[in-house]
Amino acid sequence: MIELLIKNDTGLYAPPIKENIEWSTEREGVPGKLEFTIISQGVVFEEGNHVRLKVNNKEIFYGFIFSRKPTLDGLVQITAYDQLRYLKNKDSYIFENTTATEIISQVASDFKLQTGVLEDTGFKIVSQVDNNSMLFDMIQTALDATLSARKEIYVLYDDFGKLTLRNIGNMKVGVLIDVDTAKAYNYTISIEGETYNQIKLVKDSDKTGVKEVFISKHTENINKWGILQHYEEMQSNDNGQVQADVLLSLHNKKTRKLDISDAFGSIDVRAGCMLPVKLNLGDVSINNYMIVETCKHKFGESTHFMDLKLRGGEIVV
Repeated sequence: MIELLIKNDTGLYAPPIKENIEWSTEREGVPGKLEFTIISQGVVFEEGNHVRLKVNNKEIFYGFIFSRKPTLDGLVQITAYDQLRYLKNKDSYIFENTTATEIISQVASDFKLQTGVLEDTGFKIVSQVDNNSMLFDMIQTALDATLSARKEIYVLYDDFGKLTLRNIGNMKVGVLIDVDTAKAYNYTISIEGETYNQIKLVKDSDKTGVKEVFISKHTENINKWGILQHYEEMQSNDNGQVQADVLLSLHNKKTRKLDISDAFGSIDVRAGCMLPVKLNLGDVSINNYMIVETCKHKFGESTHFMDLKLRGGEIVV
């Protein structure tokens, strides 16, 4: 059972819905989005009105109308976002000896955002200076620093009107994706984009004034694919050859991407969660948990499907 309500200045309304309702989430830097089309019956809705979606009495989405598109045939297409939309605001902060959790809490307080469970990331960032930066970027910088120090991924999302931060290890769901539950998949193997078999780093020498060049390459893959070079001028004083070797180890491989289409829908799945996947893709077989990078739920009158972009193991986004 789907319950979609809009609250305006005069009360709560359950508008007649035309076509599917789509709820989309992404793991990083994007607010949750709800898109739906209603049949206009003379009730006026406007930007800022609250929108609430429940499915089978489970709270799914709470957000605010940001855009409307009326049509000639009496329909109105509506787009609403959850609280994360307000993290697109910009500001300047100086954080010292602060955890990512404390940064989120402070930003939420300053911008009057409601918070729920904010798990303690436990890592104190000595100093973080953000000048004219988007709030999303400030928070992600702190979460990236935490990942680098603690090797732990945290996911920030809106849980029915409350900003929530959780360790991804606590976000496993038991929804299996296999040949029986996924209608189709799009699997791509490529050496385009982020594949490099030769790394060339250049930096100015403080001693000689001449540019130093550091090269790391993989001859076997150069013979297979031709030279795919990443070139970069270094700004730091780090060991150039070590950096080149590390970059080669990260990028000297094919990239694999996996998108799932029209899987049987489960309201427990959202971007940032981990779910079990069991698929034979030909050159690789997957039988492990994968991270949901993006998730789009499509609710019909009697149907519920979801599209997923997955990451894990050899599969990247």
